[in-house]
Amino acid sequence: MQAPQHLLIDADDTLWENNIYFEEAFAQFVDFLNHSSLSAAEIRAVLDEIELANIRIYGYGSLNFARNLEQCYQRLAEREIRAEDLETVKSFALRILEQPLVLIDGVEETLERLHKRHELTLFTKGHPDEQRMKIDRSGLGRFFQHTAIVKEKDRASYEALVRERGLDPARTWMIGNSPKSDINPALEAGLNAVFVPHARTWALERTRLRRPGPGRLIVVDRFADLAEIF
Repeated sequence: MQAPQHLLIDADDTLWENNIYFEEAFAQFVDFLNHSSLSAAEIRAVLDEIELANIRIYGYGSLNFARNLEQCYQRLAEREIRAEDLETVKSFALRILEQPLVLIDGVEETLERLHKRHELTLFTKGHPDEQRMKIDRSGLGRFFQHTAIVKEKDRASYEALVRERGLDPARTWMIGNSPKSDINPALEAGLNAVFVPHARTWALERTRLRRPGPGRLIVVDRFADLAEIF
């Protein structure tokens, strides 16, 4: 693609590792809960139910994950629920904020090439302060002409971004690891998309890839492959 393109690029688990820390927090939660009969998968199903309900109200991020773990503990604990135990449960999630920010292999070098030829927008969802902190710690902000942090990445948010930035849908591509938030809604909005799979993508972000609109869909193995496409 020799002509300049508008590249919308996801952040968590596309540019840097993210969900692995939530998985570690959940594993700590399961050990602390020490349920007599429920497996980790069954506990996870209860937590997923809580998260789906709370996302609509509170959104994403470590602080909201701490609330979700607390509510899950209150629902499943087989012992007296003490205030100090709730603080311990919340601490599993809050420690996520202290984890090192680890860039995915090839990201920095690929962005260095892409930003010289195309217009890059960092398009992410989550708690605004938490996402800005990660962007600052990553050192990748210099590659992006624009950053947009939204509560949810759905068709409406893509259409709003296209209007606000005056983007040409035919030359606009969403790049990310989540079929639910990055690929399918972008295609529904008439954009193109590049799916970059991540082995540890959050279960609630996984769904079947669809092509509901006229846009092109490309699947790559790793982020560095984008340099060969764009």
